[in-house]
Amino acid sequence: MSTTPAAEPAKRPAGRGRNIELSAELKAYKGIWVFIEHDRGHVHSVSWELVGEARKLADQLGCTVSALVLGAAEEALEQFAAEAFSYGADHAYLMKDAVLKGYRNEPFTKGLTDLVNKYKPEILLLGATSMGRDLAGSVATTLLTGLTADCTELRIDPNTKALAATRPTFGGSLYCTIMTLAYRPQMATVRPRVMEMPRADATRSGTLSYDTLGMVETQVVTKLLDFIADANSNKINLPYADVIVSGGKGLKTVENFKLVFELARVLGGEVGATRPCVQAGWVDAERQVGQTGKTVRPKLYIAAGISGAVQHRVGCEAADVIVAINTDVNAPIFEFAHYGIVGNAIQVLPALTQAFAAHLALRTRQAA
Repeated sequence: MSTTPAAEPAKRPAGRGRNIELSAELKAYKGIWVFIEHDRGHVHSVSWELVGEARKLADQLGCTVSALVLGAAEEALEQFAAEAFSYGADHAYLMKDAVLKGYRNEPFTKGLTDLVNKYKPEILLLGATSMGRDLAGSVATTLLTGLTADCTELRIDPNTKALAATRPTFGGSLYCTIMTLAYRPQMATVRPRVMEMPRADATRSGTLSYDTLGMVETQVVTKLLDFIADANSNKINLPYADVIVSGGKGLKTVENFKLVFELARVLGGEVGATRPCVQAGWVDAERQVGQTGKTVRPKLYIAAGISGAVQHRVGCEAADVIVAINTDVNAPIFEFAHYGIVGNAIQVLPALTQAFAAHLALRTRQAA
């Protein structure tokens, strides 16, 4: 990486285990930071979800929440900071530089690592998006600290006061909780929609501080030539759908899977699927719900012919209401579904579609 070298990371205490005593230098690391991801004038909602989660963690630790906003001078960085305050942040670190216009790993890595080495946060959170995953790995490597990726839960360990970050492992068959006891900052990434969106409070305010990048364009190997939007990016927006009807391999054939699309159309919802359905070519990969797919938080989630293994559960269990349809009364999905229908989804789905269509038609007539 052709950048100005960052300050040397703090020395780490030797030894392993839960009883590690932090050095005085590492004890100086305080506060929780959230990287605010923005692109072409819009902040990714996962940033606000993380600010809300950081607020909860900070209240337990008795510390502040700070937002990190990096970008070019012409971007609305102060506006993004004000939004961060409304969601729970107390302070915002702003870094403005022409080199930071459009995301590139080198300048953003230098910007974040310089800020960490200067102000010493205890915890650093980023969204597990394409940008966040790329940036988090390089920042953690540069700082020689630990990083827990794709977390499903964040909490403060009552004994060590360390960040306890939980994520699926071994292909989603187990959950593990990881704590970075002897390193600072403690870093974690969280996928969009895993954490609840906080309520904005327009009366909240915070403080700002400005820092410089100290980097010139010639030091950056990667050049941003143009942005070409994905023509399909707005066609499937699974993580933000209010209603999702998902199908699994219990539907047997791609023809039967069309029943999922029919019910979703009547309900005005989106279609989801399990990984085997995607691998079989029944639906696009953008419709996959689960550990290696999308994490969703709809008001209604209907799971048809889905067993409910942990790989799928981590993607949908935050839904307000889950309705499961399965022939196996012992299917794992019935353990976390709010309502269960023991039956053949191939027969139940058309019945639901007909019933919902009739009900909605009646409401339309009554409204008229």
